[in-house]
Amino acid sequence: MTRPYAEVIGDPIAQSKSPKIHGFWLEKLGIEADYRACHVTPDGLADYLAARRADPLWRGCNVTMPHKQAVMPLLDRIESPADQIGAVNTVLSGAGGGLSGTNTDASGFLEPLKGELNAAHYFRMARIVGTGGAARAIITALASHGFTLVVAGRDPAKARALLDELVPKGEHHAIPLAHFADPTDFPFDDRDACLDLVINASSLGMAGQPPLAFDWSHAPPGSIAYDIVTAPLDTPFLQGARAKGHRTIDGLSMLIGQAAVAFEKFFGQAPPREHDADLRKILTQ
Repeated sequence: MTRPYAEVIGDPIAQSKSPKIHGFWLEKLGIEADYRACHVTPDGLADYLAARRADPLWRGCNVTMPHKQAVMPLLDRIESPADQIGAVNTVLSGAGGGLSGTNTDASGFLEPLKGELNAAHYFRMARIVGTGGAARAIITALASHGFTLVVAGRDPAKARALLDELVPKGEHHAIPLAHFADPTDFPFDDRDACLDLVINASSLGMAGQPPLAFDWSHAPPGSIAYDIVTAPLDTPFLQGARAKGHRTIDGLSMLIGQAAVAFEKFFGQAPPREHDADLRKILTQ
């Protein structure tokens, strides 16, 4: 290989759509570079990074499950906002083989919500399912925009510890995942001036995983349902939300958004986002 390249690493990695995203942008811009997927196990993570440090053509990698936290002590620097989030999803190669870690998940997650976030609300609440690396980025991002957070996990103690670590100030709540499975008759107030999000930040609903058991009586009128799962793209969670009249945001929105930030860091040019519709068609074929 004689061209610059970047990668996405994870275990497993065959399902990753990142090579198609970055490859599409590289072709559109005529950049002579490559982007590929590399299967890296937890036991092989340190050796992978050591080998890439010595490769002058390597520009960095995106990091997916289960390495977003394990990679941090193996890097030379942790940049903002990864230091606040406590998870790295992008590793960059610097001068002299130095490696820095950053996080583009937070900005990618917020991208499709820009219109709502620019409006004024008297109350903002997000119900978040999941306590992994992506959830860390989402919790940090939404807390910075004035949301009261309810985080649900299989282990509510882990959800509580996550909130105490990332957003120790504020009236945030940790609950067991099963709380959302059963119907509620809670009388929601007038939501006209509120912004309510319901977010699946877990792997539930992903191909090969059980579905997320969520009863939509827990979602106030006008809620936005956001699922970060990308395979399948139209999850039962999103289907249930639409059936109740809620707006939905699928996992490609966050995936493309976070990839765009990483692409510019890897290859020095902003991706051609005017072609997002064509890119989505490729990713859903």
